[in-house]
Amino acid sequence: MVNVALPKGRLGEKVYNFFKAAGFECTSIEEPSRKLIFENPEKGVRYFWVKPSDVAIYVERGAADIGVAGKDILLEYSPDVYELLDLNLGKCRMAVAAKADFRDSASKTLRVATKFPNIAEKFYSSKSRDIDIIKLNGSIEIAPILGLSDVIVDIVETGTTLKENDLEVVETIVPISARLIANKSGYKFKNEEILAITEGLAKQLEMSK
Repeated sequence: MVNVALPKGRLGEKVYNFFKAAGFECTSIEEPSRKLIFENPEKGVRYFWVKPSDVAIYVERGAADIGVAGKDILLEYSPDVYELLDLNLGKCRMAVAAKADFRDSASKTLRVATKFPNIAEKFYSSKSRDIDIIKLNGSIEIAPILGLSDVIVDIVETGTTLKENDLEVVETIVPISARLIANKSGYKFKNEEILAITEGLAKQLEMSK
């Protein structure tokens, strides 16, 4: 049985439909229920729903053999897992945004508000830019408006929220999408089963292009 960690929410439903189309369906997961774990012994899969940001932890620590996590989570936390496939789902980008009239000055330390301090740190280190990271957990957009930060580093999908708050993207750091990841030990001991799932998903990706 291959244990699969799926991210709760709309993305998880899209991901499951990919698995289903690849031949790894589990009818019980489609029924209205508060259950979190579902299995199909015939197909050799056991699915469970977890918070999106926790998927990589379940996979890294072996509670799940494979899972689907956003590239943002993988970059921020650098879990010790294998990245097997880009599923091209949940596409967005990690970007720097600021007020339209903001002009950066290298003579000052740049104040950066973000939920992703490691990504921000690596990005500005590569530019040798001196920064002060302000770690926030929500409503990042309000930070520059209230003068808490000069810029924000956050996930941008449509950019609507930024526009509504008079902010704009200054530069893109990296494109983001959902990735299939595997536990390193699980990949070794359940290699044949995991490869079958990976190949099935890859075929679905080709067909959906």
